[in-house]
Amino acid sequence: MGLGSGPHVHAQNYPPGPVKIIIPFSPGGPTDTIGRLLAQRLQEIWGQPVIVDFKPGAGSTIGVDYVAKSKPDGLTVGMINASFAVNPSLRKSLPYDTVNDIAPITQVAGLQVAIAVRPDAPFTTLPEFIAYAKKNPEKISFGTPGTGSTPHMAAELLKSRAGISMVHVPFKGSAPAHVELMGGRLDLVIDPLSSLAPHVAAGRMKILATMGQRRVSGYDYPIVAETVPGVHAVALLGFIAPRATPRPVIHKIQSDIASILKEDAVRKRIEEQGMEVVGSTPEQFETFVRSEIQRWGEVVKAAGIEAE
Repeated sequence: MGLGSGPHVHAQNYPPGPVKIIIPFSPGGPTDTIGRLLAQRLQEIWGQPVIVDFKPGAGSTIGVDYVAKSKPDGLTVGMINASFAVNPSLRKSLPYDTVNDIAPITQVAGLQVAIAVRPDAPFTTLPEFIAYAKKNPEKISFGTPGTGSTPHMAAELLKSRAGISMVHVPFKGSAPAHVELMGGRLDLVIDPLSSLAPHVAAGRMKILATMGQRRVSGYDYPIVAETVPGVHAVALLGFIAPRATPRPVIHKIQSDIASILKEDAVRKRIEEQGMEVVGSTPEQFETFVRSEIQRWGEVVKAAGIEAE
């Protein structure tokens, strides 16, 4: 369902004042990059200040809780990534109800996750890696930007479906994991392609495979599902609002973001980050979020993962 005439009429004066975009992570990284890009364009369209406000901590729950408890007038919205869908099963108690306190607005993009190794690794393809891992159970260490992150969940799914066992080394962010891989203290890193790309371009890493449902445009990397069917993971990047926010306002925000995502310069900037532009409706995004909550909940339970 798009922005119909009814919602447009009711939301025509939106926003009546400054809008705050809560980013539940520290500055830097794809959420920040895309958040600032969209904030700048929304400010131009709306003629009101659009402020990016960082509230990091507890795997995004601090920032999401702030949004959930904000006045539902559309003047406070938030950005989320895949941790939003993992947290209900990963964390024993959340300060908000993921389904009943939050209104999904739109998925902006899907962030490709990739498996990277050093150029001197003893395997050059994903099938070779899986064969090596089967011969060397618990001998391979893999780094991710944190417990419960999309890369971690993707690795657990791969381990389960491929029948391999590896040692997880979680870090606080991507950069320290990259340093450990390049220093020879890790065997592989699973991380967003956008974070790995500069190291790959410089010849410090190579990509075994990406984990989307289709190959990344502009790259010739195989996808994991070509070797291990059913294994795919794309980190979602989207907008949310308090659940009681009027639907006309939700649709107005989604419509304006969708129009920005159609701009060539914006699409190019997002795709350069190794992301796929989405721009879904609120209804489509809500359906997707609920399916991700269920899917990753099963992975968390089967692997016995607990929040750090």
